[in-house]
Amino acid sequence: MSNVTPAASALTGKRIIDLSRVLGGPYCTQVLADHGAEVIKIEPPKGDETRDWGPPFHEGDAAYFIGVNRNKRSMGMDLTRPEGRDLLLTLLEGADILLENYKPGTMEKWGLGYEEVLRARFPRLIHCRVSGFGSDGPLGGYPGYDAIVQAMAGWFSVNGEMGSAPTRLGIAMVDMGTGLYTAVAILMALAEREKSGLGQYIDMTLYDCAVSLMHPHIVNYNFSGKVPVATGNAHPNISPYDTFRTRTVDIFIGAGNNGAFAKLCEELGCSELLSDSRFTNNIDRVNNRLDLKAELESRLMKIDGAELCGRLLEAGLPAGPIYDTAQVVAHPHTQHRGMNVVKDWYRMTGTPIKFSRTPGALRHLPPKFGAHTREILQGYGLDATAIDALLEAGVVLEQRR
Repeated sequence: MSNVTPAASALTGKRIIDLSRVLGGPYCTQVLADHGAEVIKIEPPKGDETRDWGPPFHEGDAAYFIGVNRNKRSMGMDLTRPEGRDLLLTLLEGADILLENYKPGTMEKWGLGYEEVLRARFPRLIHCRVSGFGSDGPLGGYPGYDAIVQAMAGWFSVNGEMGSAPTRLGIAMVDMGTGLYTAVAILMALAEREKSGLGQYIDMTLYDCAVSLMHPHIVNYNFSGKVPVATGNAHPNISPYDTFRTRTVDIFIGAGNNGAFAKLCEELGCSELLSDSRFTNNIDRVNNRLDLKAELESRLMKIDGAELCGRLLEAGLPAGPIYDTAQVVAHPHTQHRGMNVVKDWYRMTGTPIKFSRTPGALRHLPPKFGAHTREILQGYGLDATAIDALLEAGVVLEQRR
C-alpha cells in the first residue's frame, strides 16, 4: 500500500454512507476505502464504542478502532431524532451504498426501512445490513457477537488441543470474515447494478458467514456422520499437516500429497518411511497420524528448525517456523509486501489486495470523532448558519457526548 494517493483507485467515485460500528462493518468499509471508495462514517453521539476498547490508545482512541477506520471521514449524528433521520436522507442523495449494523427492525422503526422508504426514494442505492442472525427465523433479531457466534456455529468445538475444552479462536474471524463476505457482496451488487441500473438490499449475518466458514468440518460430518472434534494443530483430512518440535524452534509442515511426503522424507533422511504400510497414502497417514508424528519428530529433534524450513521451502514444500506477532511485523517479507504501513504516528497492516494499475493507498489517517462534520455538510450544500444550528441542537456533533 502506497502512502502516495494514486490518480484513481478501483472504487474511486463510489460513495458509502457507513453507519456501522465495532468490527465487521468497519473492516468491510476500510477494505473498500483503501481502494478509493469515499466513506462517510456516521457515528452515534457516544461514538463508535471501539474508540474505548483499549489499551493501547493513541490520543484517546484505542488501537482497536484505529486498526479498521483509515481512509474514512467521520461525523457525529443523532439518528434517534427526526432531524437526524432527515439529514441522513439528504446524505443518501448520490450515495452508492448504505451499510449499517443496527439491530434488525431499527431502521424500519426510524422510518428508514429499505422496502418501505429507501428503495423507492433511492432506486440505485445498495442497502447492506450486517446483523447477528438476521431479522427472522428461530434466532432472528437476537444480538450476535463474534465469540458467541463462534460458539454457536461450532467453531469452539473444533478448536484447541485434542481432548481440551471448547476454545475460542484468538482472532475475531467471525466479524472479520463477515466483513470480507460483505465487501464481496457489495462489489457483486455494484457489478449487477451496471446491468440493471438498480440497487438492492443485502442481508448479511455473522451466523451465516460463520457456518459457511466451517470447512471442512460440516462437509466431513455430512458425508461421514461423525461429529468433528478438536485436533490441535493437526488437519482433520491431511497428514502430515501439523506443528513439530525441532532442536531449536517449533515449525509447521504441510505435506498434502504422496509426492510432498516423499520429498519430506528425502530431506529428513528417512526414506524408509515410504515403504511403511502405515504411511503409504494420505488416508493411511491420517489414520496413523500419531505414529507418523513420533517418527518425524525423532528426526526433527536433532535438526535446526529454522534452517530446515529454508531447505524445505527451496524444495517446494510448505513449511515455516512459528512466529509471534513481533516477529511477523519485523519480518523482511512483511516489509517487502507492503504489509507494514507507517505514516507519522500511524502504524498498521497494509492492504492484501494488490492491483497493477489502481493500487490501494493511505489517503486519510483514522479520523477523530466528528472531525469532518462541517466539511461533509458543506459538501452537501449546507451553509455555516444551518450547520451551526444543527450543532447547537445536537443533531450533529463534533465532540463525543
